[in-house]
Amino acid sequence: MFVKKAKPILLKKLCLNTIFRVNSSKEYSNILATDVYQSAIEIFPKGIQMAFAYGSGVFQQAGGDMSKNMLDFILVVDNALQWHSENLAMNNHHYSFLRRFGPQAISNIQSKYGAGVYFNTLVPFENRLIKYGVIETRTLIEDLVNWNTLYVSGRLHKPVKVVKKPNLAELISALNTNLCSALHVAALLLPEKFSEEDLYTMITGLSYSGDFRMTFGEDKGKVGKIVKPNLQHFKELYHPVIENHKYINLDDRTGKYVHLHNEITRFYNLNLSPRCVKEGLRHHQNNPNMYPDTEEVIRKLAKDLNIDEYVAKSVAAIVNSSSWSQSVKNIPTAGFIKSVRYSFSKVKKMIKGKKVFG
Repeated sequence: MFVKKAKPILLKKLCLNTIFRVNSSKEYSNILATDVYQSAIEIFPKGIQMAFAYGSGVFQQAGGDMSKNMLDFILVVDNALQWHSENLAMNNHHYSFLRRFGPQAISNIQSKYGAGVYFNTLVPFENRLIKYGVIETRTLIEDLVNWNTLYVSGRLHKPVKVVKKPNLAELISALNTNLCSALHVAALLLPEKFSEEDLYTMITGLSYSGDFRMTFGEDKGKVGKIVKPNLQHFKELYHPVIENHKYINLDDRTGKYVHLHNEITRFYNLNLSPRCVKEGLRHHQNNPNMYPDTEEVIRKLAKDLNIDEYVAKSVAAIVNSSSWSQSVKNIPTAGFIKSVRYSFSKVKKMIKGKKVFG
């Protein structure tokens, strides 16, 4: 017996309520006092459209000590050139040697290379260290909607601590689209019956598939460590989105979700997948020129029982490209010494993860 779905609601409003309700809950604020996050972003210039904290310094991960981890932030700004110009005047010491080239060079490096994010790392703040990445609003919207890089959009597949809420309707809509896209892609990769933990593990793993750092530099058990301690946060984030999926139902006898695999459901999920995933599917065909139109490719692949393999390859290709380019870019933006320190800390966590879960 399947549980009857709730009446569909307006997704744009759904996303706004869901994301901000989850990330302002009492349980979240108990992790670190909210004024710590607010104080952190108050050291920066105005012009921040949205700010959020993420990672192991904000959310508990299995086997980790949050108090010793760096606080990671993403700052979304409308005008990167203006913002860096003001930040260089206020926080010149945050930047590497690239500060000598001025805000125009820094803005160009941010926008033209990697995933469109400029990171300053290992910045001392109130007896902790912080790392912050700066991304322009337009770049983030494109990544959320199309999955150009899956770099910041992938971080937003997971619960985050929203420190400054966006007020731009287009960005709010894009945040919702990103969550819905994650569900559609995960549905193509999962079996017909799956648990909530299976779903959130698949969604979390999307932005790590194809990332070369998962081979060396990241804890290979990272995905499980993110999901297991934070199941409730994932539920609050995704339950409204699941309710609006046309073909996913909850079997109240087993407590598992059921999503039948057939041509209709595959076409539904493929059609609502991000543009870059669909373009990748066309390139993975034996003869991509035979079906030059993306819709033709989708209709053809909806009949293919191996669609999960093609989708996985398409997602991995996006992640692999951006992980390499952004990692190379992070070396000069952080500076050589900070890059070595940061990389060493990642390797230590990877080795610790092997000892705990190996």
